[in-house]
Amino acid sequence: MKWERKTINEVCNVGDGAHASIKRTTEGFQYLTSKNFKLDGLDLNKVDFISEVDYFKHFRDDSKAITKPKSNDVLLSIIGSLGAPYLVKEEDVFGLSSSVSILRPKNEIIEPRFLFYWIKSNEFQSSINNIKSGVAQSFLSLGMIKSLPVIYPKELPTQRKIASILSAYDDLIENNLKRIKLLEEAINLNFKDLISKEDKNFTYIKLNSFVDIISGFPFKSNYYNENGKHKIVTIKNVQDGFFVPIVTDRIDDVPDNMNKALFLTTGDVIMSLTGNVGRVCLVYGDDYVLNQRVVKLSAKEQIDQPFIYALVRDKQMLKILENLSNGAAQQNLSPIKMGELPIRYPNKSLREDFNQKVSPMLEMICKLNIQNTKLREARDILLPKLMNGQIEV
Repeated sequence: MKWERKTINEVCNVGDGAHASIKRTTEGFQYLTSKNFKLDGLDLNKVDFISEVDYFKHFRDDSKAITKPKSNDVLLSIIGSLGAPYLVKEEDVFGLSSSVSILRPKNEIIEPRFLFYWIKSNEFQSSINNIKSGVAQSFLSLGMIKSLPVIYPKELPTQRKIASILSAYDDLIENNLKRIKLLEEAINLNFKDLISKEDKNFTYIKLNSFVDIISGFPFKSNYYNENGKHKIVTIKNVQDGFFVPIVTDRIDDVPDNMNKALFLTTGDVIMSLTGNVGRVCLVYGDDYVLNQRVVKLSAKEQIDQPFIYALVRDKQMLKILENLSNGAAQQNLSPIKMGELPIRYPNKSLREDFNQKVSPMLEMICKLNIQNTKLREARDILLPKLMNGQIEV
């Protein structure tokens, strides 16, 4: 099998998003910046919007410059979090800021899906890291991008076979993510139905009367061991509705004064206390311990755990927590103040009914997330072997 070595400029036409300062709106067309790009896909939890007028003004089909993303373009973050790719789908409609580059593959040379996986490969990411180490801030110019290497099989059918093997894993992951989204929506609907019941079924009590709010431990860096048994969960692992299982710090022996409840297990509910306060997710996986600036929310009675999760995931509760937090430069939420919040608490019969309906949904969310972790691991083992020709197709 013959492999070619070219540059991005030789196999793609290259552009980037809008350089104009576009006014943000509360609705309209999504406007993505580099902050929305992660190595495993788009993060749309915090997304900007622009008006319809501005979208069609700045992102035109008849523009000579490549500024409007089209199906099978590969997008690449070039400011901040460098090198996170996204393959544009036919149904995608959004604008882009200039912090994102657009790689439009020359279809007679390279398969778009192959290019996408090449960009995810260790070899390409290492090329980006080499550039990062030589500049003062995390930034890739279009000139830098054009000079980056692409190594690929000359035959397009071979490229397509490689891409198909890898995309089979991603299709399964995406299908699981859709199922998780539906389950989250079902939990929210059940919660809305619960709180719509008559007032006679509720009493007002403090949050800390039925929830243990357990603050993470302030681990010191001298405890860390890169091969340590326990993975340290920090605020970076807590996103809005999903847990990031990849950790950078580990520890072998936990301090004697650490609360043993900070050993995390699948199904635990954790929440961020600083920055974007009130982000909540379910933990899945083993051998995690919880760091400071994150709390674990543990029901005093097990039947309350699904109610607690639905309660803190509710948008109304998020607003309350944001209002409760303080700090000019960065928001900080006090676990003590949070514990004092009055909560409209349902009677035991309603809580038991809610638990019976929602517990299986939470268990399934955790199972699907664990499946996705295993699928990503399998895909990432194959990726370099397919990309360097170690496995022939």
